[in-house]
Amino acid sequence: MNAQKTTVKVACLGDSVTAGYLLANPQSESYPSQLQVLMGNGYEIRNFGHSGATLLKKGSKPYYKTKECSDAIAYQPDIAIIHLGLNDTDPRNWPNYKEDFNADYFWLIDALRKQNPNVKIFICRMTPIFNEHPRFKSGTRDWFWQIQEHINEIAKPNKVHLIDLHEKLYSRPDLFPDALHPTKEGAKILAQTVYENVTQDFGGLKLGTVFTDNMVLQRNQPILIYGNANGGEKVEVVFDDKKEIATTNEAGKWKVIFPAMKSGGIHEISISTLDKKITLKNILIGDVWFCSGQSNMAFPLKKSENGISEVKKAVENTNLRLFNFEAIQETNEKAFDSITLEKVNQLKYFSGKWKTCDSLSAKDFSAVAFYFGQNIIREENIPIGLIEVAVGGSPIESWFERYTLEHDDKVVDVLTNWRKSDFLQPWVRSRADENLKNAINPKQRHPYDPCYNYEAGVSHFTAFPIKGFIWYQGESNAHNVELYEHLMPELVKNWRNAWGGSLPFYFVQLSGINRPSWPEFRDAQNRIQKEIPNSGMAVSMDFGEETNVHPIKKRQIGERLALLALKNTYGKKIIANGPIPLKAIQKGDAILVSFSNAKQLYTADKKDLIGFELVTEKGIRIETKAKIIKDQVEISIPNGEKVNEVFYAWKPYTTANLVNEASLPCSTFKLKLNSISKN
Repeated sequence: MNAQKTTVKVACLGDSVTAGYLLANPQSESYPSQLQVLMGNGYEIRNFGHSGATLLKKGSKPYYKTKECSDAIAYQPDIAIIHLGLNDTDPRNWPNYKEDFNADYFWLIDALRKQNPNVKIFICRMTPIFNEHPRFKSGTRDWFWQIQEHINEIAKPNKVHLIDLHEKLYSRPDLFPDALHPTKEGAKILAQTVYENVTQDFGGLKLGTVFTDNMVLQRNQPILIYGNANGGEKVEVVFDDKKEIATTNEAGKWKVIFPAMKSGGIHEISISTLDKKITLKNILIGDVWFCSGQSNMAFPLKKSENGISEVKKAVENTNLRLFNFEAIQETNEKAFDSITLEKVNQLKYFSGKWKTCDSLSAKDFSAVAFYFGQNIIREENIPIGLIEVAVGGSPIESWFERYTLEHDDKVVDVLTNWRKSDFLQPWVRSRADENLKNAINPKQRHPYDPCYNYEAGVSHFTAFPIKGFIWYQGESNAHNVELYEHLMPELVKNWRNAWGGSLPFYFVQLSGINRPSWPEFRDAQNRIQKEIPNSGMAVSMDFGEETNVHPIKKRQIGERLALLALKNTYGKKIIANGPIPLKAIQKGDAILVSFSNAKQLYTADKKDLIGFELVTEKGIRIETKAKIIKDQVEISIPNGEKVNEVFYAWKPYTTANLVNEASLPCSTFKLKLNSISKN
């Protein structure tokens, strides 16, 4: 006679998120109900959620006083899932009683154990509260993260398991119509997350997105290999003749670290568990550069000047490897279909893998990045890996990690109803509106959505060691120079924090085009490079086109970025920048502008010097003759004029032609008379 099979009792304790508030049918759609389907007949899942409940006993609606709490304890569960804390962020609660939080949590844990000493308890990091919540900036935002930290601290001394319900939903604001309560799809993700943690079934062995055949691993840094597998599984990683073994943690994550290696190849890595093996082949050790921005970074090699002939020669670049994280749909003048809209919301906007450089892989790869990598290889004779994550038209806000924007009081409001926000350029918003014509969800995501490209793209690579960044972006932010001056250094800080360390960051100044704000924007970019340590700017205005935002001369820009890296990162004794203005002094009826980074000044086209203007005390701009005297420029003052300021290349589209002995151009600048430049 078979012994009767015992049903495992599971109690889900919590607030309105557990109860299923806002769901059309909580009895079937709440996360405990969906968990029942996943767990199967061997488990009995009961929902003990109570809307508005606080963990704090002195809170506005204490969970411990509710019928659901007493019923959950009386149920004597074998497994208890506790998700509380969201309502404790209320100003009636956390500021007054936060010191009681840990002890009150212990009381609930202890109460469950008294009824069943063998109960297995999981406490949960809270689901997100998004910026559109009415109390977000007034306190909820900061108190939320304080409570998360307390929950982290509670797990170990109380010997309970910790489930992270925040991680997978923090990048899914589309699933939170009121910024607090998840939809049915959001509840499904919660159920899946709980299921995985309870069963330790995380779907078996998987590697991080970046790990494929033909990859480049960063030289001279410890080599990290990481991924997911089922809880407690041993993962064996063999790298050539070296072996490391990792055991997955309770969240199904694992990583191994191999010693740093010098450049070279070719290597092979095998990763295996008891029931699965993955082998990565044709691996090189070298330098990896992350290449990002908007359309001028995405601009493909095949469309650049002489690009077709370069594509044909690409097979010769045996040391160059390309990872193009390509978008499933361009942000062109076209409405996204329903499948694309769904994938965008699910953050499945990009896909790609490492490829050896050949005519097929190079033709659609970033021309600027390709030429950059080619030049580094030529000078350093090492393998180079280039990771391209770029989106045409994308504003800088879309490249930020969410936590950073949420905690920046200057720009946190850009997260709220961004498609109606003056923070974002009108063109950006109108293009997003065009792409999203078919969207049903009012919170439909889009690649121009603040944080989107970080969450869907950049985040896949932040655990992977790299050499540095190259960046070409700004066209979609040129409407607000002051905002960009704030955001650009913050982005660099954000990315460096994500990767760890002060990695070099080289970027391209906007080119020349007939758009009125661009001279001021170029000047701001020039100032920005001085504010950001270990950075540099490649001037591109001399290769601009009057009416085309996508100039085709990309080789020169890639080469200028490479010069910056070769000098500042690789230590080459070369000139990497054009002339830098120092001061403007009046002498008689002329003004002398002196420059550094130039032993001798020239004109790029060997013709007369152009591009200088004088600004009078009345604010009138005067174009006047200028000439080169070794490392200075002499500008004639018209009769009777009192001059306050000197402008150079201060036109949207400019043919200004001042260069140094390395034929590198002087940037757009303005300089007050008798002053020393801050540029």
